[in-house]
Amino acid sequence: MSEFADQLKRYRKKANITQDDLAGDLFVTRQAISKWESGDSTPDLNNLIKLTSILNVSLDTLVLGKEKEEKADSDEFVFDPRKNKYVRRLGKMNFWDFMANYYWIVILLAIIIGFFSVFH
Repeated sequence: MSEFADQLKRYRKKANITQDDLAGDLFVTRQAISKWESGDSTPDLNNLIKLTSILNVSLDTLVLGKEKEEKADSDEFVFDPRKNKYVRRLGKMNFWDFMANYYWIVILLAIIIGFFSVFH
C-alpha cells in the first residue's frame, strides 16, 4: 500500500468522515475512494487539493506523510485573497520588501511634500 493510501485512510478516519461522505464532497464514487485507500489508483490534482481542504492537512502530509516542520523565522506561504494566489510571508519585513509592497505610500508622501514645499 502506498504512503498516500495510508495517509488518506488515516486522516479520513481521524476526521470521522465515511467513504460515502467523502465521495459526495468530491463528486466521485465511493468505489473511487476505496481504490485510492487501497492504493489501486490515485486522485487527480484537483481532487488532491480538495482532499487537503476537507481533511485539513497539507499536501506534503497527505501525499508524502511528512508532518509540517515548525520553524521560528521560516518562509511561509499563505493565501492572499486580494491577489488570488499564494504569497510568501517572511518573519520580518526588510526595507526592500516594504518598498515593493507599499511603494504607493512613498510616492504619495513625495507628492504631498512637493506640493507643500512649492507654496512655502
